[in-house]
Amino acid sequence: MASASLNPYAAAGVDTAAGDLAVELMKSAVRATHGPEVLGGVGGFAGLFDARALRDFDHPLLATSTDGVGTKIAIARAIDKHDTVGIDLVGMVVDDIVVVGARPLFMTDYIACGKVVPTRIADIVAGIARGCAETGTALVGGETAEHPGLLADDDYDIAGAATGVVEAADVLGHERIVAGDVVLALASSGLHSNGFSLVRRIITDRGIAYTDRADELTVGTSGSATSWGEALLEPTRLYTSPLLRLVDELRPGAGVHALSHVTGGGIAANLARVLPQGTWVDVDRATWSPPPVFRVLADAGRISLEQTEGTWNLGIGFLAVVAADQADAAIAALGRDGIAAWPVGVVRDDALPEGDFEQGAKGVDGGAVRLVGSYADGAN
Repeated sequence: MASASLNPYAAAGVDTAAGDLAVELMKSAVRATHGPEVLGGVGGFAGLFDARALRDFDHPLLATSTDGVGTKIAIARAIDKHDTVGIDLVGMVVDDIVVVGARPLFMTDYIACGKVVPTRIADIVAGIARGCAETGTALVGGETAEHPGLLADDDYDIAGAATGVVEAADVLGHERIVAGDVVLALASSGLHSNGFSLVRRIITDRGIAYTDRADELTVGTSGSATSWGEALLEPTRLYTSPLLRLVDELRPGAGVHALSHVTGGGIAANLARVLPQGTWVDVDRATWSPPPVFRVLADAGRISLEQTEGTWNLGIGFLAVVAADQADAAIAALGRDGIAAWPVGVVRDDALPEGDFEQGAKGVDGGAVRLVGSYADGAN
């Protein structure tokens, strides 16, 4: 006869006590992102954010974004390292908000897993909190859901949503762009969080283990990775705070006209989304050399860098369209924030030349963009 004390929910595979422990372990990291605008602490049914801060705006517009990290999580699981994918999540969500010039206010997260492992959940949330702190975003709530029978014990996925605010008169976008504007590239820290299905296929096809040494890879900014898994988990660079400072610094001349986050679809497709119809840009490959991680993976997959342009960022994590007379000032400002930036093209509005242009990505008609020339330093 079954014991009367047996918790039937636990018998079904859901451990609520483990979930409670995970919350206890993450509390301090979450609280560290809270300013006086956040009310109610951690663990409520809903996060509270004091909207009186919006009184300082003449015409506040709320900006929102939601996203996940994709199959990069499979690599985190393979080497049991979970403290950086949360940073990637913030990069995918919050850095989309800054594209319109919005300042992030708050974020929530969602973690679905086959089995709650409290220390793992705490590591994931610690990464999210670290990214939120770096971008000035309050982490006001979240949910951890245990899905036994649907997900394997070691499986998990993460998603997030964030809200920001921008003055209506200050929204960035295609309406501000004019012919002659300069397109600046902002260096990425590596693969960021896109194209990992291709990465994983290459690794599998070549028989490489994620724990194998990766001496041939140079790892973004950390320089500390010793294995393929660690190298590929290099966190997404966060651009929100440097870009907001840039917009503020160049405001006297309204120097920043539009921003583009280079995520799924690559450089050309994402730049095309923010250009006005009737404009076009040739992005010159010769202006930069894709970092070693891209070259090594392309060689391992026996593909050219050009074949990966719709999948990987190839060393460019963001693009900024700026007034031509403020391009040098923008490059210098970003450099002071530790982000290398350089011109890759100029906006044109004359007749579109024949060629293979990207336009109409993500349902946005936008402008037209193609990559031309050959990569620097003997690229494919």
